[in-house]
Amino acid sequence: MQLLWESIKNVYASLAVIPIVPFILIYFGYAAISGDRKRAFRLAMDITTALLIGCVAVLFNRIFHSNFGLYGILLILLLGGGLLGNVQYQSKGVLDVRRIGRAVWRLGFFLMAILYVLLMCIGMGKSLFAA
Repeated sequence: MQLLWESIKNVYASLAVIPIVPFILIYFGYAAISGDRKRAFRLAMDITTALLIGCVAVLFNRIFHSNFGLYGILLILLLGGGLLGNVQYQSKGVLDVRRIGRAVWRLGFFLMAILYVLLMCIGMGKSLFAA
């Protein structure tokens, strides 16, 4: 059981280091199989978001010497869900939790992608210019 868990962690870590690679593989692989490029893009976004969350959390923790990275990301996603839920309830009078979750997850992709690039640049700058 320990070997299986370690293998899963290693595969996840390998894919999360450069998340554009799994994104491209999923996008082109699914688009070739299904022929639906729009659905392939959404699937690639959804899977890459999980990789980006882990990677951004680790980058944040290492750069700022903290353990708050994952919790901060979860807090931001929950706040975003609450805000979107409020807007949806105010406009339509009902909540579609599935739609809110999907919107938060996909907006999280763009936020995590921006944070990934930003934190990666900061991390490389700190490692290059640290004395």
